[in-house]
Amino acid sequence: MWAPGEDVGKLAYYGIYALQHRGQESAGIAVSNGHQIVVYKDMGLVSQVFDEPTLASLKGHVAIGHARYSTTGASVWQNAQPTFRSTATGSIALGHNGNLINTQELADEATELASHSGQLGFNGKPLDTSTTDTSVMTALLGSYPDLSLEEAAMRVLPKLHGAFSLVFMDEGTLYAARDPQGIRPLVLGRLERGWIVASETAALDIVGASYIREIDPGELVAVDEHGLRSQHFAEAKPKGCLFEFVYLARPDTRISDKRIHSVRVEIGRRLAREFPVDADLVIPVPESGTPSAIGFAEASGIPYGQGLVKNSYVGRTFIQPSQTIRQLGIRLKLNPLRDVIDGKRLVVVDDSIVRGNTQRALVRMLREAGAREIHVRISSPPVKWPCFYGIDFASRAELIATGLNSDEICRSIGADSLSYISLEELVAATEVPADNLCRACFDGIYPVPLPEPELLGKDLLEPGTTIPVLDPADGLAALSGGGGASDALSRP
Repeated sequence: MWAPGEDVGKLAYYGIYALQHRGQESAGIAVSNGHQIVVYKDMGLVSQVFDEPTLASLKGHVAIGHARYSTTGASVWQNAQPTFRSTATGSIALGHNGNLINTQELADEATELASHSGQLGFNGKPLDTSTTDTSVMTALLGSYPDLSLEEAAMRVLPKLHGAFSLVFMDEGTLYAARDPQGIRPLVLGRLERGWIVASETAALDIVGASYIREIDPGELVAVDEHGLRSQHFAEAKPKGCLFEFVYLARPDTRISDKRIHSVRVEIGRRLAREFPVDADLVIPVPESGTPSAIGFAEASGIPYGQGLVKNSYVGRTFIQPSQTIRQLGIRLKLNPLRDVIDGKRLVVVDDSIVRGNTQRALVRMLREAGAREIHVRISSPPVKWPCFYGIDFASRAELIATGLNSDEICRSIGADSLSYISLEELVAATEVPADNLCRACFDGIYPVPLPEPELLGKDLLEPGTTIPVLDPADGLAALSGGGGASDALSRP
């Protein structure tokens, strides 16, 4: 965000708090006072990383924040965002939502540019040990000492292939950019005394910003004391992620001018009409299955009820459960309301089936609680293909729908019946033209052509590849100067 006179550190904190669902591994905020960028980040949830004294120290008028969900690079402190880099003319901090598919090619180019300009690091030792596509992008942006950051961005952005919604900054200017396909969401909002960019409109709401518009696919936006300016670095070829409508985005967010909650309710209505069932009660798998369960109940006339209670405090944990607890699996998160479901024929609505382990455990648990019949309805088609644009799905071999048809999956999870909404009905529920959506996880058609398999994967840069930096000593000082160890108000 760019907002002179505002407490931008705290606003960024509230923004990424609203976007915590998009990443729970690490969190960070970068703030500039016009002369120096300070970055504070650590492993853990937003509420675990930041406290009042830390936020009070983050003073300035430009800030970006990030909550990480790793798809390239290990979940370690070195890979937490925002990234930071010193350059010949200042500094860069950057946050990224998405996943590039030409990371190795870009990493090779960054290394070559650095070696040609003598930027291999302090005493020739490349100390930057991060292994993410985000660090590669940051390195490239800092590789043009004769250009402004905006000019460097216009040179670098067309080289990036895959999904990227970016927020980045120098000492005085906020930038935001989105890939030509617009695979991941990115929105622009207005504060009374500034501007804000965020992954979802829910982050605008929490800080009292008004929604202006989406950042266009292929657009670069810059905000400084002269106001907001925009230019396009590539032709827009919209392919927004269909899975955002199914699961990723918050229900109170708006994408493509559609409220996600309303879309998910409509998905449930269409699912009920497409695959009706005779039952006594419709229950959701909370929370992601709730809107579609409401729609299913509405269209089918079957009563809606809460049959499962979710423990809201169970997320990622650094305390490993014992083997006994691990075997209980889903019971850590969900528990049945026995008096509600005992003796009932249930319709259980969930958003997706990936490996099938969760649904198998859930069906077993519901039967133990007395359910007479269990009919599973899924508000997305079978997930048959991995995502390379920012969702860490299983490999194709691990996806249950790759090797089994619906009847076989039904038997595998122990349900009485199983049906998925069709791709056509799902797309129709979004009211977005099918040609403007990335449906790759459902139909295997990838809008950005993929390289050879060995050039893909979360661990691509892990075997010791390092990204050269201008002066690692500066970078490390800036990172530790804040006192700290996937979004800007922006997890973009």
